[in-house]
Amino acid sequence: MTTADIGLIGLAVMGSNLALNIAEKGYTVAVHNRTAARIDDFMVMAKAQGLDGKVVPEADLAAFIATIKQPRSVIIMVKAGAPVDEMIEHLLPHLDAGDAILECGNSLYTDTQRRFDYLTPKGIGYLGIGVSGGEEGARHGPSIMVGGAEQQWKNAQPILEAISAKFNGEPCCAYLGVGGAGHFVKTIHNGIEYGDMQMIAEVYGVMRDGLGMNPTAASEVFKEWNKGPLNSYLIEIAGHVLAAVDPQTGKPLVDLIIDKAGQKGTGVWSAIAAQLLGVPATAIEGAVAARAISARKDERLAAEAVYGKRTGISGQLDLGDLEKALLAGKIVSYAQGFDVMARASAENGWNLPLATIAKIWRAGCIIRSRFLDQMSAAYVKGGATNLLMVPDFIGIMKDAHPSLRKIVAAGALGEFPLVCLSASLAYFDSYRQGRGTANLIQGLRDFFGAHGFEIEGRGADQHGKWPSTLGF
Repeated sequence: MTTADIGLIGLAVMGSNLALNIAEKGYTVAVHNRTAARIDDFMVMAKAQGLDGKVVPEADLAAFIATIKQPRSVIIMVKAGAPVDEMIEHLLPHLDAGDAILECGNSLYTDTQRRFDYLTPKGIGYLGIGVSGGEEGARHGPSIMVGGAEQQWKNAQPILEAISAKFNGEPCCAYLGVGGAGHFVKTIHNGIEYGDMQMIAEVYGVMRDGLGMNPTAASEVFKEWNKGPLNSYLIEIAGHVLAAVDPQTGKPLVDLIIDKAGQKGTGVWSAIAAQLLGVPATAIEGAVAARAISARKDERLAAEAVYGKRTGISGQLDLGDLEKALLAGKIVSYAQGFDVMARASAENGWNLPLATIAKIWRAGCIIRSRFLDQMSAAYVKGGATNLLMVPDFIGIMKDAHPSLRKIVAAGALGEFPLVCLSASLAYFDSYRQGRGTANLIQGLRDFFGAHGFEIEGRGADQHGKWPSTLGF
């Protein structure tokens, strides 16, 4: 019996929360899971929340598809990679032309593009959808980034907009372009998220080891910063994480957590994408590298024994400078991420709406922050695609970069690894340097490989008359 407005496959935490969100918004959702017992567990959860009347459970895949109104929209929430391809093949015999598969996991955007190209000739739509906000976002309102077939987006649009987060009444959900556009934007979102968290951790390190602040004191600083220009979800939760106490020992929980950061791949994908597109994204790359170094705990302990512990920061640093340094670093990180998206848009013919992307990140997602509203307004006006050339952000950076410089210098002298903050400063200085040093690089390349160089007024493909007997 056809009763469901939409279907959802995969009832792990994220899938379950999305299904509950859909039901809560008044839509009927059919649910299916490879392990039938999980469907039963989910129905117990739905009943406890008074939502079981809006859920159609079905353990048989064919019967599950039959319950969904045409044209069908079927959300799949399975592990990225081969499981997605396997699920597509399981679904294909049961779908009709005009139906769509909505893949809401963290898939590599090139895989999404491949699946889109595979399904389009078959008349089946494929939407690669980035969902940000974690478990809570999935349940109560995530930021949703959609790419794929526009007609199938329109079919699912009312439901996706209904379950998304809202900012001043506007849904944080948008169609961003064909093929892999949605998953690409989510990938860059996660890269920015990596940089954001790494910079927050670096500032915490200065507080802890440079200023001698305990977690409680650091927590209060982050809570205060969240009232100002740094207002954002990650700054807010940093205050909560630092304030948490381990119930078994009574000690600050953060002091007991081993300093090894995990990663699931999206940060690496964003760094690789930036490199392939020829766009400098040093903050993202630095954050990925910092996590890789953090995983080498035993090596780090051995190296500390050989080289000795750091000298520490001399003198009293100003917390105001630390706040401005973090703000400047974050702006550079966002500038780099949006620059990558602008280049990818041009390369792939996506026409990514940068203003809209900034808008749908204002609520629901992990990197939501106050200045995204300014970013969106700036992109609406048009002009510069790099935030460092947008008037509002020029003013902020002129005020904040001296503080970033001061903190990075103090960190270098005190032997503090400010990987992302220093990378952001180096990018900023390189970006605003009218005359750089790549002229020497071009000379060296021509010397050993006859690669040529350009001289103003003479054109490109110039060559030097170098000594021919050196080096070999």
